[in-house]
Amino acid sequence: MQTSRSRSFHSQFLLFFSVIVLSCAFTPQCLGQKQRYLPDHVPPKRSSQIQDGFGINSDLPRDPYLPWNRWWWTRMFDAGFKWIRIGQYENSSDYTSWDWIEQKRGVMATVPELDDYVDSLVDNGVNIQVQLLYGNVMYTSPSGKLPDVSTPEPGSFHNDDRSLYSVFWAPTTPEQIAAFNRYVAWMVNRFHDRIHYWALWNEQDIGYWNSWGNPEQYGNLLAPFIQTVHQSDPSAKVIYGGQADPSREFTQRALDTCKCASGIDVYAYHTYPGYGQNLNPEAMDYGAYLNESPRALRELVTHYPGIKPDIPFFDDEFNSIPSWVGSDESVQAKYVPRGLIYNHAAGVKTFVWLLAAGADGNEYDDFGILHGMTNHDTDFTARPVFNALQNTNALFSDTKFDASIEISGVDLPALRRQTGVPFMAYGFRSSHGKAIVAYWMAAHSLPGNSFPPLSTTLSLKNTGISHPVLVDAVSGEITPVAWKQGTTDTLEGLPVRDSIMAVTDENYFDWPVLPEAPSSLNVSAVGVAPKLTWLIHGGDRTGIVVERRIEETKEGRGTWERIAKLAAGTMEYSDSSVKKGQRVAYRVRAVNADGESAYSNIARITPATTR
Repeated sequence: MQTSRSRSFHSQFLLFFSVIVLSCAFTPQCLGQKQRYLPDHVPPKRSSQIQDGFGINSDLPRDPYLPWNRWWWTRMFDAGFKWIRIGQYENSSDYTSWDWIEQKRGVMATVPELDDYVDSLVDNGVNIQVQLLYGNVMYTSPSGKLPDVSTPEPGSFHNDDRSLYSVFWAPTTPEQIAAFNRYVAWMVNRFHDRIHYWALWNEQDIGYWNSWGNPEQYGNLLAPFIQTVHQSDPSAKVIYGGQADPSREFTQRALDTCKCASGIDVYAYHTYPGYGQNLNPEAMDYGAYLNESPRALRELVTHYPGIKPDIPFFDDEFNSIPSWVGSDESVQAKYVPRGLIYNHAAGVKTFVWLLAAGADGNEYDDFGILHGMTNHDTDFTARPVFNALQNTNALFSDTKFDASIEISGVDLPALRRQTGVPFMAYGFRSSHGKAIVAYWMAAHSLPGNSFPPLSTTLSLKNTGISHPVLVDAVSGEITPVAWKQGTTDTLEGLPVRDSIMAVTDENYFDWPVLPEAPSSLNVSAVGVAPKLTWLIHGGDRTGIVVERRIEETKEGRGTWERIAKLAAGTMEYSDSSVKKGQRVAYRVRAVNADGESAYSNIARITPATTR
């Protein structure tokens, strides 16, 4: 029989135990769960981790100004670009172009490096589109004396190049068009397993088409081009390639001429609103092109008879240059993500121009999101826009615009009156169903990162966000915020800037963080064994993997094999197992518990330098 004292103790114990259980029920530790980790900056997402995302333009590596064994090429993979557009070196031809592929009449061949560059892109998770340049002096020169060989120029000339032997003279006669399409068929067949998007070269509405853009001539070339690509590879996609200006008349006349609308798989155009001056990216639809605009152009194409339903649109070249009048690198870092997200909300995939410029060409070091090689300490260093784009890629790749997400604010009209510029806000949802909201002021940004401090209250409905965080897309900073008391959809005092700010859930950042790729791989003969050296970069590495491929085997180029796993800080390796007379290729990558980085460049050593 219990005494009153024992009953009292028992009651107190039960009360204490209940409090402990109830309080424990709301903590992850008591449920055997890990405490959720919220990073303070946006973790990078590599190209291999993305299903669909944004694009970059790039010249292919070429000595001496874009050597592959310097730290620039791998940075597109570390920044998370999922698409690349290749096919021009500066504003001239590249290794994929007709004048490089057919250098002797009737003989098609690639430079040996081209396969390496394409393999590097594919192996590192990047989708490729190629713009096929249409000029070759053996066929298209207006000279009465046609040469029997094509000698490609270095990247030091540009439009408008109207010399007799310019590559910008396009095929116009039946014989020239037939010769061009032999090159097209050869290229599509040669790379059908790795490249699936093909465009008829670049900015055909201006001086890249000698003597000036001609929509009827372009239409006459486009029709057999489409037929050739699809016959060579029925799964390949044809891109109406990259108009320089959103001219509806040019497109209308070209499509009327070609009568090939049903064969176009992607329509592409370029936007440099206010080219040469500081004009905000949203102006592409608000006056930058006077009565024309990308929006109006897409409307024309979408409703053109025979065009594919839901045809994809690519903004194939977009950038805002820090050297332009009234701009600087802080403006560029704001404008380029704004352009990407503005297009993304409209369902347009954007390709930034350019990864790193070959500074021997006509663009010097103006356009690259990395500096080009000018033989200064800044060679291949990142501009601020690089980090802003890395954050943008991580945040918004694999998302789609979600019209069910409602964004409103009672003080937005006053904010618009105060600033005189539109307030932009869009809701997106990831492939995993997680919401992210982007908002910004579509302001004309000023140099020096100058913008007045502003704030607003936003209501975000139908997001499913429980624990909101605020993200600065330029700096990458992540800050926890709280719903207004008594609500689950209203945030007060949100900072408003002329750059992308985002609201999402603290559980949004759930991807593994892979190390940065090693770069600058070189191989040399030291003693009896090839010696490899490379550079390592950021990320939490736990090791370095070395891979080797035996070249010129009976089966072809051979397969890659892992021959060593080294300590995280290792930057050299001697391969004592390679046999005498073997021609070998090497590449390296970093690894950690979450996975593997992109591969470095490929380096080779010839049989004469092995033991």
